[in-house]
Amino acid sequence: MKRGVVAVVAILLSGLAAATQATAQNLWPTTPVRIVVPFGAGSTPDVVARLIADDLHDKTQTPFVVENKPGASGNTGTDAVAKAAPDGATIGVSIGGPLAVNTLLFSNLPYDPKKDLALVTMLVTQPSALAVNSSLGVTTTRQLLDLIKATPGKYAYGSIGTGSLSQLAMEAIALKSGTQLVHVPYSSSPQAMAALIRNDVQMVCLPAISVVPQLSSGKVKILAVSTAQRSALLPGIPTLKEAGVDVEADAWMGLIAPAGIPGAMAERIRALVTAAIESRTIREKLTAQLMEPIPDTPAQFRARVDADIARWTPVVDAAKIKIQ
Repeated sequence: MKRGVVAVVAILLSGLAAATQATAQNLWPTTPVRIVVPFGAGSTPDVVARLIADDLHDKTQTPFVVENKPGASGNTGTDAVAKAAPDGATIGVSIGGPLAVNTLLFSNLPYDPKKDLALVTMLVTQPSALAVNSSLGVTTTRQLLDLIKATPGKYAYGSIGTGSLSQLAMEAIALKSGTQLVHVPYSSSPQAMAALIRNDVQMVCLPAISVVPQLSSGKVKILAVSTAQRSALLPGIPTLKEAGVDVEADAWMGLIAPAGIPGAMAERIRALVTAAIESRTIREKLTAQLMEPIPDTPAQFRARVDADIARWTPVVDAAKIKIQ
């Protein structure tokens, strides 16, 4: 009889412990949370992280602190998330580089994106814009391709660094159209745009938010966006695919957590963050930055990462791009 009572008590205590754990996961956050951004203050991932942090703080009355950890093409900050305890106290905002492309560019990453990270949800996307110096005299992507095909290696494009989406997009355009271009890397979008305005480089494929404010000068012109469909934020601009160039290069961001985070907690985080980025207030702020919210499921997020790896592998191989 006593053994039976002990067994019943053990079962009840086990059930209580499980219920307590589930409740704790569903009550996230229960402690201050840091949101790690693998790029510097003022970068677009930093902007998005701070919008989310402010919203979640207001809703939960729990401190959310954005921590910038730039370095190694985004690997440093992403690794900090991978190495953190899977208890909900650390989450991160990352992009296609550290989660997908860097697996092609670096011989040894300090983390395994598939094993060491939990993909929680996609956050936002922003179109990249193919822009040229107006002195080229071209008004369409097809005219630009005809021009650079006629004189291979004469024209240069600017990027925001080796292995960046801005380089991959231009190398993909060159590969798909059978053209040759000279790559000139810069440390930021503003520097690359300044070079384009000066005609130090003749073209760029940069986040649209970097290009659009310069259109009023008359010195640059947008020829296309690199999204699969026309951007709702720039509806009058055709896609590269409309010009017959099968290149897609949208700059997306996603929310990550350390692998091993409990499923209920990850779902709680996803629900709160999704509500935040889809709120009217944040939507308006994202629109001002030419960004759109694209929350999804972890499985859809994983599919996006895998698609990026498949998309950029032949481009990286053809251009012989390697960082380390």
